[in-house]
Amino acid sequence: MSRAVLSIGSNIGDSLAHLQSVVDGLRDVVEAISPVYSTAPWGGVEQQDFLNAVVVVDDPTADCTEWLRRAQALEEAADRVREQRWGPRSLDVDIVVCDDVVSTDPELTLPHPRAHLRAFVLIPWLDVEPAATLTVDGRQASVAEFLAELDSSERDGVRLVDAILIR
Repeated sequence: MSRAVLSIGSNIGDSLAHLQSVVDGLRDVVEAISPVYSTAPWGGVEQQDFLNAVVVVDDPTADCTEWLRRAQALEEAADRVREQRWGPRSLDVDIVVCDDVVSTDPELTLPHPRAHLRAFVLIPWLDVEPAATLTVDGRQASVAEFLAELDSSERDGVRLVDAILIR
């Protein structure tokens, strides 16, 4: 069994449709879908706000590398262009965690190395897994604890929108 938490985001084109394309593309293996949030861009690049959500998936035939391949295929189908780090994108699919795998491979670092710093990942993740935990630099803590450690402006910048993703 391989279970993964995916953080998805978009701020180019029909962002909600791009997020829905992830759910549609993984429909048979989707366990949970968070509400959709609007968030300011992260990383200092001027651009419009993102729509973000978390999708929990489970497929006994997939390993972490397979989740990466699927994520990249979904991004490619949404015409994702990688021109600027933390720049605008039609679709971003990040693997936050995959089973209990820890990897320092530059192609797939697990858990995601900055997930614990991003309220736009932690808040929707808590919506679908209130008891979720994350291990960062050998420290295992609840996702709620990592969220509480963030600056309030980071948490307040994650705003629930009136839109849903449909399984």
